[in-house]
Amino acid sequence: MSSVLDHIHGKTFHGRHGNIKNNFSYGVDYILTDLTNTNGPLFYSRNNKNLISIYDNDYGGLSHKETGLDWVRKILLMYGFKNLLNGKIFLLAQPRVFNHVFNPVSFWMIYDEFSSLRLVVAEVSNTFGDRHSYLCHHDNMSEIKKNHTLTARKVFHVSPFQEISGEYKFRFDITDQFVDIWIDFRNNDKGVLATFSGVRQKLTNRSILSTIIFRPFGSFRVLALIHWQAIKLKYKGATFRKRPVPNSKDVS
Repeated sequence: MSSVLDHIHGKTFHGRHGNIKNNFSYGVDYILTDLTNTNGPLFYSRNNKNLISIYDNDYGGLSHKETGLDWVRKILLMYGFKNLLNGKIFLLAQPRVFNHVFNPVSFWMIYDEFSSLRLVVAEVSNTFGDRHSYLCHHDNMSEIKKNHTLTARKVFHVSPFQEISGEYKFRFDITDQFVDIWIDFRNNDKGVLATFSGVRQKLTNRSILSTIIFRPFGSFRVLALIHWQAIKLKYKGATFRKRPVPNSKDVS
């Protein structure tokens, strides 16, 4: 599996379960890279300002001094996945645009030495600056395939309109041509279905300029849309919950 630096002009969908309905969909840009690729087009940088960029310190547990790829490798050792250090580790995340970023969720795709997907770290951030990562894998560490469902108990405050209880169900379909991710959060009859899908293409100056033209505000736009949906939910009568004290354990 060679070095990767791909651009996904994707689309995300969110649909709320329960009596108060609220669905929306919008375009969003993600970068898929293994962070060992130091080469890239002119308008992209790693750990430096540019039109778009990826910074290591935007990713990783907030309670650890390590960030980015160093943090993931430490987590693999801490949780008994030393054997996966011989494979590729890809980051799927929204890049900084004009040096600003907010990632509601990023994904570390961790492959074994035979290029089989074995573990996904779903790194979730909220608008309060908190972060938690969910380790998604089969109990027997078998290969993760597109028709497989992985579960994780919710322990992190994301939306003030959802309780910290219930369960996430994840599905990942990652091929050489496209990315398709499905997350279904259920808390009894409430919850949210969130999806992200898009075609993989090589990151180029042309694809970057397309992003700047059609989505010039990057994650500022994402934050604005999140707050707009919050206003709509409040208007519809959804219960607002204050931010609790974050869980001291930032990986589960």
